[in-house]
Amino acid sequence: MKLYNTLSRKKEEFVPVEEGKVRMYVCGPTVYNYIHIGNARPMIVVDTVRRYFEYKGYDVNYVSNFTDVDDKIIKKANEEGVPASVISERYIKEAQTDMEGLNVKEATTHPKATEEIDGMIEMIQTLIDKGFAYEVNGTVYYRTRKLEGYGKLSKKNLDDLSAGIRIAVSDEKEDPMDFVLWKPKKEGEPSWPSPWGDGRPGWHIECSVMSKKYLGEEIDIHAGGEDLIFPHHENEIAQSEAANGKPFAKYWLHNGFLNIDNVKMSKSLGNFFTVREISEKYDLQVLRFFMLSAHYRSPLNFSADLMAASKNGLERILTAVERLD
Repeated sequence: MKLYNTLSRKKEEFVPVEEGKVRMYVCGPTVYNYIHIGNARPMIVVDTVRRYFEYKGYDVNYVSNFTDVDDKIIKKANEEGVPASVISERYIKEAQTDMEGLNVKEATTHPKATEEIDGMIEMIQTLIDKGFAYEVNGTVYYRTRKLEGYGKLSKKNLDDLSAGIRIAVSDEKEDPMDFVLWKPKKEGEPSWPSPWGDGRPGWHIECSVMSKKYLGEEIDIHAGGEDLIFPHHENEIAQSEAANGKPFAKYWLHNGFLNIDNVKMSKSLGNFFTVREISEKYDLQVLRFFMLSAHYRSPLNFSADLMAASKNGLERILTAVERLD
């Protein structure tokens, strides 16, 4: 089987790190609300890839996380006057309900960021010890220029990215492109003790740590939406390869964007749909069939007409199968 690898920008024959086994990591949702149909596309696409590997006889270890500590979760918790954990646990359950409706198989492991804090602190300390990170007033930053090849996934050049960025006199960073690994506690936010003071991790570090813990230092496939290529996946590579001293993922799979009536999905435009809302109008297998009706790397346009066509197409297939039986 050949896979299009975002890292090399070409199709490559799949050769697993360990014969007969596939180790896959997929970035899961930030659980502050119901998952939207944009979240659903990578879930469905990568679930299909996983099922094919299993069909071919591979032993698949499939990890997909829940980001359960985040500014959006904290904001919603403060609005409702409840702990952040109440919000995250509520929407983890709702996400699991929607994934079941989409016929997305449960991951081998669904780790939660808040349960992996010790591992994050350990990796951050390793990065500091190796000179890839530094602490300033309780914040730990990653030195992007320290890692040779930073930008290899996104094909972005650090000098081009930093050109024109205005640096404030009070800016703590050594370089404007350095990113946060650990941030100090703020009033009303959940926090954990660390060598740099009470605080919480940056977003990128959680996936590096959970991937290493549940899949090992080098994995076969890392996947997600193309919006994650930079900075999230680029920064995952930087953290993991600096800390572990070896390549992170052999193959990177990214699905294209989902538009609504040929317009980018956005809450401000009023064209933002959750999977739960769609389930009130259609069987979620119709949404799954629709998502798989186009090449996964191509932009996909969602509309009522196209969903109706998908419903009819799926019904014809199911009717044909029944007649064969």
